Formats: sequence, structure tokens, C-alpha cells
Amino acid sequence: QVQLVESGGGLVQAGGSLRLSCLVSGRTFSTIAMGWFRQAPGKEREFVAAISRSGDSTGYADSVKGRFTISRDNAKNTVYLQMNSLKPEDTAVYYCAVTLGAYYGGTSYSNYDVCGQGTQVTVSS
Repeated sequence: QVQLVESGGGLVQAGGSLRLSCLVSGRTFSTIAMGWFRQAPGKEREFVAAISRSGDSTGYADSVKGRFTISRDNAKNTVYLQMNSLKPEDTAVYYCAVTLGAYYGGTSYSNYDVCGQGTQVTVSS
């Protein structure tokens, strides 16, 4: 059974940075593609970033492109989301997700099979 544990969230001022981590267990990490999603209060869950099994393909939401970077360390079973130049509108619960059957999960949440419990990111103005 695949399990995901996110960490690294917190409170930061606008313009600051955070790095989220997602530790994966229960599956050979190099065989799964990963994604990050977020959900703000009163809003639907939205795509943030995705990365392929080997890390050679990545994708980003337009709202975070140029500010966020997704990466993975297959030796540590961990995917990261480096978030720079944070804005108050980035405030949300951030979730990592796993897609088991595809090389790259893409932007649709329905492509993902397992999701973590989430970590809160709050950006103050």
C-alpha cells in the first residue's frame, strides 16, 4: 500500500520561500509519477506541478510557473516542491499525489491514485 507523508509547510511572508517534501513508501519510487495539488478554503483542488517517473518531464500551472520547481530524489523516495516568491494567493493546503499506471500524471487530479494528508502553507501580506 502506497503511503505519502508531506512536510515543510508553514507561515511565511510574501516574497519568501518554502520547500515542501513528500516521502513515499510502499512502492518502488522510481516506478511512480508524482504531482502536487493545492486547495484553498472555499475553492476546488487545483493542479500545481507534476514530474515523471525518471524526472525528465515536468509541468506547472501557469500561476506558479517560474516561481515553483518540482524535483525528485529517487534514492530518498522523496519528491520536493521548491516555492519561491510566494504570494498570499498561494495560501492553501498542499497535497502530493501518486499515479501508478502512467509515466507522467499530468494536470488532472483524476489521473492520480493516492494522495497524502496535506500540509498547510500560509503566506501573509
